[in-house]
Amino acid sequence: MMQRGSAVWNGLTLMTMLLLAHWDVGCRGMTLNSVPLRPISQRPFGGGVDASLRRHKRNWVWNQFFVLEEYTGDDLLYVGKLHSDVDNGEGKVKYVLNGEGASSIFTIDENTGDIHATKRLDREEQAYYTLRAQARDRATNLPVEPESEFVIKVQDINDNEPKFLDGPYNAQVPEMSPVGTSVVEVKATDADDPTYGNSARVIYSILEGQPYFSVEPKTGIVRTALPNMDREARDQYLLVIQAKDMVGQMGGLSGTTSVTVTLSDVNDNPPHFSRKSYQFAVPESLPVASVVAKIKALDSDIGPNAEMDYRIIEGDGLGVFRVATDKDTQEGVITLQKNLDFETKSSYTLKIEASNRNIDPRFLSQGPFSDTAMVRVTVENVDEPPIFSSPLSKMFVSEAAKVGTIIGTVSALDPDSTNSPIRYSIDRNTDLERFFNIEAATGVISTAKALDREANAVHNITILATESLDPSQVGKGVALITVMDINDNAPVFAIEYETYLCESAGPGQVIETISAVDKDEPPSGHRFFFSLTAETAGNMNFTLRDNKDNTASILTKRSGFQRREQAMYRLPVLIVDSGTPALSSTNTLSIRVCDCDSDGTPQSCGTEAFMLSAGLSTGALVAILACIITLLVLVLLIVTMRRRKKEPLILDEDRDVRENIVRYDDEGGGEEDTEAFDMVALRNLNVMRDSKTRRDVTPEVPTLYCSRPPPYKITPDNGIFRDFIWDRLKDADVDPSAPPYDSLQTYAFEGSGSVAESLSSLDSLSTDSEQNYDYLSDWGPRFRKLADLYGHGDSSNIFSS
Repeated sequence: MMQRGSAVWNGLTLMTMLLLAHWDVGCRGMTLNSVPLRPISQRPFGGGVDASLRRHKRNWVWNQFFVLEEYTGDDLLYVGKLHSDVDNGEGKVKYVLNGEGASSIFTIDENTGDIHATKRLDREEQAYYTLRAQARDRATNLPVEPESEFVIKVQDINDNEPKFLDGPYNAQVPEMSPVGTSVVEVKATDADDPTYGNSARVIYSILEGQPYFSVEPKTGIVRTALPNMDREARDQYLLVIQAKDMVGQMGGLSGTTSVTVTLSDVNDNPPHFSRKSYQFAVPESLPVASVVAKIKALDSDIGPNAEMDYRIIEGDGLGVFRVATDKDTQEGVITLQKNLDFETKSSYTLKIEASNRNIDPRFLSQGPFSDTAMVRVTVENVDEPPIFSSPLSKMFVSEAAKVGTIIGTVSALDPDSTNSPIRYSIDRNTDLERFFNIEAATGVISTAKALDREANAVHNITILATESLDPSQVGKGVALITVMDINDNAPVFAIEYETYLCESAGPGQVIETISAVDKDEPPSGHRFFFSLTAETAGNMNFTLRDNKDNTASILTKRSGFQRREQAMYRLPVLIVDSGTPALSSTNTLSIRVCDCDSDGTPQSCGTEAFMLSAGLSTGALVAILACIITLLVLVLLIVTMRRRKKEPLILDEDRDVRENIVRYDDEGGGEEDTEAFDMVALRNLNVMRDSKTRRDVTPEVPTLYCSRPPPYKITPDNGIFRDFIWDRLKDADVDPSAPPYDSLQTYAFEGSGSVAESLSSLDSLSTDSEQNYDYLSDWGPRFRKLADLYGHGDSSNIFSS
């Protein structure tokens, strides 16, 4: 052992040997040789002693043992031998092996120290094993040598083929690429030991895809091998790449992968028209912005390389037509820019050019990437409706114009060569109140009613122009008639004023500022003049001051206004406008006298408020109102409590739980009574039964009617209903599931027959029928119609008509 701090070695002198396994591969197979190693010098004993006189200890020194993987022999695989110089061959020493795989994979002969492998080893699963060896005394099991660590390394053989972990591959390369253009790099991995031999050294080759592509043997880079590969001729190639280990030598293992190479498009093909001339016909009535025709130039390229622009470069249709590119179809769409007129021009010629939008400069030498075609557009004549000389005619008329006043004239012409006469009319949907008329032959518009600018300042009417020779051809125009204003409305107050006058107001105090409005609209704007009427100009209470800005101020002339004396004042105000002729109106301003606070805010106004304040104070009123509310709440609570007080529905144990029929003699409320579900109509039967008192609920209703006779009569004709009801009542009495209190039982029963029998008239067609319908007249007014039809004469003649 080594003592800390003294660097002194103690213990037995051991002889250490290393057995190295050397494998010689040849014709005779494999042999294992052991080579003894010299002892290794240890640290000297205590300081000061001459090193040449000191005794040296020897310990085990271990290098790696090598064992071949995938051993397939029948015998155990010999790994190596352990030996200690303490072992003199007398069998007193045994060898012990510990660590990774000890006993399970590796075994040691405790007598000889021979190590064997009991299983096939795979370097790719585990490349080396770390174990510990020790020599022990067989008798005492005490170590005679310190434990030493050594490594058994699994030696690789070529048992794994290269694999393309990222395959199969997909790659793209532009068409027309030069030779040697890099396409993709493939990578194969070999699980064998790259540090031993050539088992993991891979060489790449191409099995399929020649002569178009090649692969670099060492790097795996796939490159183009032919120039000018055209996508339009062939756009995809499938390559098979092989990776072989052992530097590609015979006996090496190999793996393959596929590479799909797609040629991407470049703009190497110019557009061209399939025809050099096109001809189209359109009607002259075609609306502006409509599509006239579509033409398309062909391009073998795809995507952005096939995008193109169209333009008109020559022709007499410049300005009349335009051409644009449809982004989805790459067609040239020709549209109309102006209205066509067959009588003016019947055909147009256009020269249209189609050119690529994205041009690759590398291929400009192949020629211009554009093409042209001639387009001829023929205009077809159609019968057109009349056209107004002005689509919008603006006219003006005074609102004072008399009925029949001429406002203006509209004019329309037939554009066709027939030049049909025109008749004019007004679309009454635009002139519902028929304010205007128009002369059918001349187009003169005149007033038909008195106009009011304040009601409708502008009239927008549609004028119809119809061909006399073909009434189906109708043209439309618009007449915009503006009604000019005259001064025909007097000014009035702008709002309904509520004017308050404080009792504390002094003389000269402004109590209101008034303004006016006028429905008229004079060109120079409104100007109003305010004054008091002649009758009130000399009053001693109020005066008026015109502020010269279309407003006026009302001022007090005195103080000492009292509600007791007069609570309301009415002041007539005269307002005059500046129109020609001037109009005026008298408007009355109501002024209420009020009690105000210190800030001048009205608190109470009029005689009613004064009388109320004189009688009761505000506190007294609040107290009285609170008492009234309290009394109302108490009354509502008492009524609610009494309504909720009911007898319990659950019976005592000593009461009879059978159903009881109680006669109340109470007339029901009819079909409209949806509150009580009264069963009196079912219980007042023909035979009077003894009134029985319920044992579970005390009846209260019969006591209310004890002095009045029953309202129902006993007739002998409803016995069948009586029997039906009593039968159902007996069934309910013995029903164990019935509740122990009154419940509503509903039955549908008509009886076995009817006096009227069938009301159908089907049998009346038979001449053998002897039915007499005279009794229908006794049934009342509801059967009067049937009595009239069937009660007189022979029934067979009823349907003779």
